[in-house]
Amino acid sequence: MKLFQIEEPEGGLSPAEGPGASVGIDLAPGGSAVAVSLGGNAEILPDGEGAQRLDPQGVFGPGGGIDAKNLAAHLLALRARAEKQLARPVTHAVIAAPSLDADAHAAIVKAADAADIELLALHTRDEAVGFAKGVVSADAAVLGAAIRAEDEAPPAG
Repeated sequence: MKLFQIEEPEGGLSPAEGPGASVGIDLAPGGSAVAVSLGGNAEILPDGEGAQRLDPQGVFGPGGGIDAKNLAAHLLALRARAEKQLARPVTHAVIAAPSLDADAHAAIVKAADAADIELLALHTRDEAVGFAKGVVSADAAVLGAAIRAEDEAPPAG
C-alpha cells in the first residue's frame, strides 16, 4: 500500500537511484549555514530547534586558516542537517568560504572528500553573494551558493 507519492515539479516521480540533493554551504566565521534551491528560490535549512547557523568552533584557526580535520566534521554536521530536512541524501555542494587561498582551497577539498560531498564549485563569500539575484542580507552568500548548486547539479536519474 502506498502512503505517499512524491513528485518533482516537472511531474515525474523522484528517482530512487541517481545523485542526491545538491546544496549550498556558507563557511562564515560567524556561523555556517546550508541551503537548498528549487527553481531559483533558495531557503536556509534550520536545525531541529530552528537555528539557521551552526557555530564553526575549531574550523577557523587564529590567523583565519582552516583546519581540514575539524572542517570535515563540520561539513558532516551540515550535511546531516540537510539530509534530515530534505529526507534524502545530500551528495553535492557548492561551498562559499571567506577566502580561497591555496591552503584554504586544499583544506576545503580535503574536508569535503572526507565528508563524502562532491564539490560542484568553490567560491568566495563575495562571489556567492552575486548568485543570490539581488538578495541583500547576511544570508546572501549561502542563498547564492544554493542557487549555484541547483544550476550545477548533475541530472537526476
